[in-house]
Amino acid sequence: MSFIIHWLRDQLADFGRISIMLYDAVRWSVVPPLRFRNCIKQMEFVGVKSFSIVMFTGIFTGAVLALHGYETFSMINMETMVGGTVAVAMAREMGPVLASIMVVARAGSAMAAELGTMRVTEQIDALVTMSINPVKYLVTPRLIAGITMMPILASIFSLTGFVGSYIVGVKILGINSGLFLANVTEIVDLDDYTHGMVKAVVFGLLMTLIACFHGFNARGGAEGVGKATNRAVVSGCVSIVVADYFLSALMFG
Repeated sequence: MSFIIHWLRDQLADFGRISIMLYDAVRWSVVPPLRFRNCIKQMEFVGVKSFSIVMFTGIFTGAVLALHGYETFSMINMETMVGGTVAVAMAREMGPVLASIMVVARAGSAMAAELGTMRVTEQIDALVTMSINPVKYLVTPRLIAGITMMPILASIFSLTGFVGSYIVGVKILGINSGLFLANVTEIVDLDDYTHGMVKAVVFGLLMTLIACFHGFNARGGAEGVGKATNRAVVSGCVSIVVADYFLSALMFG
């Protein structure tokens, strides 16, 4: 029982600290000087350098969904529904969730490791000594990058996923291309895409905030940096999945 109490206490303390970091990052984002160069650099790191892994994962996710969808819909002679089903799944769920998890694994881990190394080598303390606010200089640009780039990456994931499903469904399994595309336009609407983009913004915020928090609070040399990176990836992935449920329940009621 005492273990559970201590665990809950630690989780509440971490939640309080991460909330303070978020407040400080938002507050400093509107205080001059605005460091546009840092923001652009982080956007390139989070977005441009994640493009290939997101695209590659999206294509094969759509291909797998098409295979399983075809197997299921063929039982009731509705194979043409594969396109619309995959497109809705990509727009609502697969695009924002899987793209965010891929970015957590690539960019989130790197953020935590970088900030953790800066912490244990006292570079963050040096920033404070030079009267540079470390949250404004290190955290705020990464949060802006996550919020702005994740919707773009989620859109790329959804688009490439649909392309993968089209290749498998039409070119390999022989579904009529006209009916395949017609069902997409009939089933998918703007709300599906909008809801997915809202999720992507929230996931981008969670991913970068958690990665920065664990890196910022790393202790204990190289071993501590490794543990902080591990916690950042695990916490980021779990937070995305949990947030996805609550956002889905809120949006789709």
